[in-house]
Amino acid sequence: MQLILLQKVTNLGVLGDKVNVKPGYGRNFLVPQGKAVPATAANLAEFEAKRADYEAKAKASHDEAESRSAKLEGASVTVKANASTEGKLFGSVGPRDIADAFTAAGFPLEKSEVVMGEGPLRNIGEYDVLVKLHADVEITVKVVVEAEA
Repeated sequence: MQLILLQKVTNLGVLGDKVNVKPGYGRNFLVPQGKAVPATAANLAEFEAKRADYEAKAKASHDEAESRSAKLEGASVTVKANASTEGKLFGSVGPRDIADAFTAAGFPLEKSEVVMGEGPLRNIGEYDVLVKLHADVEITVKVVVEAEA
């Protein structure tokens, strides 16, 4: 399936690229999310006519992510969770818990922006967590997991 990308997609391409993807990925993810359109002659002409708008929108999105990244620089948050005396959590701390803690601390963050490669946190301690604000903008923040009193 050939598509024209309307924004940068990680590991696929940048704005305006004509890419070949598997039909399910294009039909079920890229097109409904507004990240791409089918590569027809009409869509190609429409894209070229609106290319400046798409580029301005992409730049605004990138600049907004950069400003959020500057605010998050050096930020740290403490998450309290129910834990055993050995420091093992009853349950875990996942992306939703971390995003909620940062939002409560005044740094608005979406669950989908928190990337936890090794899975949820299951022990108390201090962790570095990757936050991906944009395809090009990512930052590492500190999360401290403490036992509830």
